[in-house]
Amino acid sequence: MVSVPMVSVQDLRLPDGRVLRVHDSAPVPGVAGDSGATGEWGDLGGYDPHGEPAPARLTVLWQHGSPQTGALLNPLLVAAAQRDIRLVSYGRPSYGGSTPMPGRTVASAAADVAAVLDALQLDRVAVMGASGGGPHALASAALLPDRVMAAACLAAIAPFDADGLDFFAGMASDGALRAARAGRPAREHYQATAEFDPASFVERDYAALKGDWASLGADVGEASAAGPDGLIDDDMAFVVPWGFDVATIRVPVLIVQGGRDRVVPPGHGAWLARAIPNAQLWDCADDGHISILTECAPALDWLLAHS
Repeated sequence: MVSVPMVSVQDLRLPDGRVLRVHDSAPVPGVAGDSGATGEWGDLGGYDPHGEPAPARLTVLWQHGSPQTGALLNPLLVAAAQRDIRLVSYGRPSYGGSTPMPGRTVASAAADVAAVLDALQLDRVAVMGASGGGPHALASAALLPDRVMAAACLAAIAPFDADGLDFFAGMASDGALRAARAGRPAREHYQATAEFDPASFVERDYAALKGDWASLGADVGEASAAGPDGLIDDDMAFVVPWGFDVATIRVPVLIVQGGRDRVVPPGHGAWLARAIPNAQLWDCADDGHISILTECAPALDWLLAHS
């Protein structure tokens, strides 16, 4: 039986003055694990050269969903440890202790990913993202072709301007994204009275949240309690041009889509699989938006085979 690895948490200060809170399953010497304490690199200081972690078979940079803190959750950590995979994650701007970045686009994530890789002295990685993290993983695959070897996306939303896609079709609750299309004030106004629609999840989703992925619900609660800015910024970024064309991605890409997903409907995954060269689609007919996360472990195997 593999235990849950300790995770180091550090604040990475960027040249523009922003801070990204970074989580790493290869702990940094002298920095506390997941007890909540943090260390700080300063200006891209990197690791102590006398205490570098042992090499893993692969490093995977995880892009979290919307809203989450960026923390590495237990089911993902265990699956990675079983495969000798190092996991790295960070809170996107306004999430989990990371500094806001007003007006950010999906493409903005690539520069932040590059900064994290530089700080950790990582040359090449695979990327993986779920839900709102999916587009940001694709941004890295498109814009960092020399550093990203492969990408996997679970329940990833497609671009709003995707040709031939009825973007809102099949969404149980589309009010947030429709409000974002009307501008940030409208999205903020919507957020002030927004309530979760229970019909967004299917039975298997609720079972996952009561079982192995209970930590996801807790993390969403923590991110939500810190305020809505990260979620609003994500939604604003999703409904404007992303800043790159997914058709330019040349690395292998896995698209994992739940057939019963009512948050990001199946049409989004099917469109991404058609639009991205070298993409493979796993159509999981019985899964919803949360239960699709049970495919994280097989997706890590896929990344190992394609990196």
